Amino acid sequence: MTYQSTLEEASMLRLRPALQGAMAILPLCLAVLPWGILAGSMAIDSGLTAAEGLGMSAIVFAGASQLVAMGMIKSGAGLLAILVSTFFVTAQHFLYGLRLRECIAPLPLRWRILLAFLLTDELFALTGDHSPARFNRWYALGAGLAFYLCWFLATLLGILAASSVSDLDSYGLDFSIAATFIAIVVPLVRNLPVLACVLTALVLSIGLHHYQVPGALIVTTMVAMLVGLLCSRRKE
Repeated sequence: MTYQSTLEEASMLRLRPALQGAMAILPLCLAVLPWGILAGSMAIDSGLTAAEGLGMSAIVFAGASQLVAMGMIKSGAGLLAILVSTFFVTAQHFLYGLRLRECIAPLPLRWRILLAFLLTDELFALTGDHSPARFNRWYALGAGLAFYLCWFLATLLGILAASSVSDLDSYGLDFSIAATFIAIVVPLVRNLPVLACVLTALVLSIGLHHYQVPGALIVTTMVAMLVGLLCSRRKE
C-alpha cells in the first residue's frame, strides 16, 4: 500500500462519519430555520446592529439564551440579570457534559473545547446515548458544524428579513422552538422515568405560565428532573 493510498483511506475514515453526522442532524437543521430567522429579526428589533446579531449567533450559539438575552436587552435589563438568566436557561449543558464525559474526556484538549462549543440540545439528541466504544468524534464534529452553519445562516436570513418584512413575530415563527424540542424529546421517551419527567414538565410549564409564576422555567426544570430521578430510583 502506497503512502498516498494510506492518506486517502485515512481521509475517508474521517470524512464518511462527518458526512453521516451532517445528514443525521439535517432534519433538525430544517426545523430550527424559523427559530434562527426569529432570532435574527429579534436582534435588530432589540437594538443590536447586524454585526452584533451575527456575532451573538457565532459566539454564543445558543438559541434559547439568545432569545432570552435579546428580550431582556429590549426591556432594558442590566448585564448581571441577563447573565444570570442565560446561565439558568442553558444549565442543562452541565448535564449533557456529565453524560458525555466518558466519551470526550480521553480526547485531546482541542477536541474537547471544539465539541463543548458545538454541543447543543440537537447534537446531544444524536450522541447522548452513545457509549465510549460507539462514540465517533468525526460524526459529532460533522453534525455540530452542520448545525452551527445552519443556525448562523438562519440568523443572517432573519437579519435581512427584518429590514424588508415588518412584524415577523406575527408569522408564528416562535412555534418552531416548541416543534424542535418536541422532535428532540419524543424519540427519547423510552421508559417510565423519562415519561414521568416529560409529563411533569409539560403540566408544570403550562400551569405556571398560566398563573404567571416568577421563575416558572427554573421551577419546572428542577421539579421535572426530581420526578424523573425519583421514578428512576424507585424502578431500580
